[in-house]
Amino acid sequence: MTSSCLNRLGRALVLLAALLECSVVAPAESLSAIFTNVAPAASPAIPRRASIIFIQCDGLGYGDLSCYGQTKFQTPNLDRLAAEGIRFTNYFAGDAASSPSCAALLLGRDAGHLKQRADADVPLAADDIIVAQILKNAGYHTGLIGEWNLGDENSPGAPWKKGFDDFAGYLNAVDAENYYADYIFRYAPGGVLNPTNNLREDFLGREMLYPNTGGNKGQYIPDLLTKATLNSVKINQPDKFNQFRPFFLLLNYTLPHAGKNLVVPTDAPFSEEPWPQPEKNKAAAIARLDGYVGQLLDQLQKLDLTNNVVIFFTGDTAPKKSDGEDPAFFHSNISTNDLRVPMIVRWPGKIPAGRVSGLKWSPRDFLPTAAEIGYVNPMPASDGISMLPVLLGQPGTTTNVVPDRMNISY
Repeated sequence: MTSSCLNRLGRALVLLAALLECSVVAPAESLSAIFTNVAPAASPAIPRRASIIFIQCDGLGYGDLSCYGQTKFQTPNLDRLAAEGIRFTNYFAGDAASSPSCAALLLGRDAGHLKQRADADVPLAADDIIVAQILKNAGYHTGLIGEWNLGDENSPGAPWKKGFDDFAGYLNAVDAENYYADYIFRYAPGGVLNPTNNLREDFLGREMLYPNTGGNKGQYIPDLLTKATLNSVKINQPDKFNQFRPFFLLLNYTLPHAGKNLVVPTDAPFSEEPWPQPEKNKAAAIARLDGYVGQLLDQLQKLDLTNNVVIFFTGDTAPKKSDGEDPAFFHSNISTNDLRVPMIVRWPGKIPAGRVSGLKWSPRDFLPTAAEIGYVNPMPASDGISMLPVLLGQPGTTTNVVPDRMNISY
């Protein structure tokens, strides 16, 4: 063996000895730095997070549910929701109009800070960050079903540009108030099977509802949206196939929006009541909403998701006197200037059942609440505060005395 070979061998042996010495005395962090294919210790795992369903109903009044004192008709499924969770008596809509109220919810802002106003549905801006984007970035699947007044398909406020993984509904209030529309707007990535190549392709645009073409009334839109909700929960349920990914679903119903535009397939079971027709229609619409909630609860139970889904149920605006419908008929709200609406939150095993809270809060508080449920860190900026400690009944949060930081002025 030549001297040069011996020198190279000697240097190799010295290097090997040094590495072996490191492996004995060096801490694990040093090894991971030397051997780049060895990962450092994993950070603590996030506990399995709850899915979130937020249901908004257009023009639903404080007294429109029997769990809030309604006596002319009953809402058994919503009463059950309240009995199994917490019912708030001082939750206030974000605004008198749907667009700014919904924007306040999604942005976590006071309505006075928003561009949206009652006389104009202003699209969300490109730099507006809403709760769907925050939860999606945290690993949630996000869906929107129903009415959306915060940006059409050509604006920066389109739902799929604001963090929603899929969307089924209507982009403006005019179309959303057609209860027998002959189309539904859909954003469904991978939602269409191309028969020519057997591949899943994206769908974006209007999907025809042929039972309603030509003026026919074969498909009642709120029924269809409820079916879409049940399917969405089934398809996106957390399971081993999606690494138990939680979901966030925003469901915006136009019911029981009062007045001449409210259409129901039937006014039963109130057909024989000596009430004005608009009031019969409104009661029938609320009964229908109650049935939708019952179907959702049944679906969650069937899929064994009951204890790991937080349901929020509320109204986006208070009812208004119009077109023969008078909120005073059903004692829907306390006064014509009262923005108070129902708010029920249910999370079995986490929220103690049968609670009633007089704490005062509003849509601005939902974003930080959802972020805390989803273990979002750092907490996003908001005008509101997280209501999760109140929901969980933590010590010091059950009093009806509202802390200064929660003062809400209307």
